[in-house]
Amino acid sequence: MCLVLLVWRMHPQYPLIVAANRDEFHTRPAAPAGWWGDHPQILAGRDLQAGGTWLGLTRSGRFAALTNYRDTQPRRATAPSRGALVADMLTAAGSVAECLKYLRGVGDDYNAFNLIFSDGERLGIFESALKAGRELGPGIYGLSNHLLDTPWPKVQEGKSRLAAALSGMTATASLLALLRDDRPASDERLPATGISLDWERLLSSAFVRAQDYGTRCSTIIRIARASRAYFDEWTWDSEGTDRGRISLQFELE
Repeated sequence: MCLVLLVWRMHPQYPLIVAANRDEFHTRPAAPAGWWGDHPQILAGRDLQAGGTWLGLTRSGRFAALTNYRDTQPRRATAPSRGALVADMLTAAGSVAECLKYLRGVGDDYNAFNLIFSDGERLGIFESALKAGRELGPGIYGLSNHLLDTPWPKVQEGKSRLAAALSGMTATASLLALLRDDRPASDERLPATGISLDWERLLSSAFVRAQDYGTRCSTIIRIARASRAYFDEWTWDSEGTDRGRISLQFELE
C-alpha cells in the first residue's frame, strides 16, 4: 500500500512539495530513479517488469503519481499496467483538463487506480473507482489506496505531520522522518477493507516493513518558486535498511 502526501501552493517557497512511499513486493524488479534513456525529460524510477513507473517528474515541472485502489473485485490479469498512465501524464503536452478527459476515456481499461498529477500550473486527481476527475485548489492532500483524503490513519497523520513540518522546513529531514514512521495504528482506527486484521495492522503505518512486501523507496520532491526542482529518493531493502540515495537539482525548462 502506497502513500502520497502533497502540498500544493501552500508554502511561501515551494509551490509543490511531495513526500511519497512506494510499497511493493520485494521480488518485483525495479530500477531506482534516474533520467530515462527513451524519454530524457522524465526523472523517475522504473518498474522493470511492466516498464512503467509509480511517480515521476519532468524537466518542465510536470508531475504524476499513482496508487492502486484497494477493493474486493478480482484483479484483471489481462489489463494493461497502470504504471503506463504515469508515463502518459509525464509525456503529455496537454493541460490538466485535457489529461482528465483522456483518463475518463481510458480509465475502465485498467484495474482500479488513483492518479494525482500536475502540468506545472494546475493540479488534478483522477479516481477510476468513481470514473471521475477534477482540478484541485491550494491545499494539503493525502492519497493511499482509496479515494483522495480518505481518513485512514496513515493519511490523516501524514497530512498533520506534513502541515506541522512546513513552517520550519529547510531540508528533507522532517519529511523523511514522517515517511519512515513504521508505527501501526491502533486496532480501533483500522479501516475494514476486506483483508485480514494482521495485514490491516501491517499496512496501517506510513512505512511498511515485512519480509516479502513493504516500502521499497521514499521520494521527496520540491519545486521552488525560482523554477528549480529538488528530487531526493531513498531505496530500502526488506529489512528497511537504506540501500542507496539519489539527490538531484535542476532548473525547470
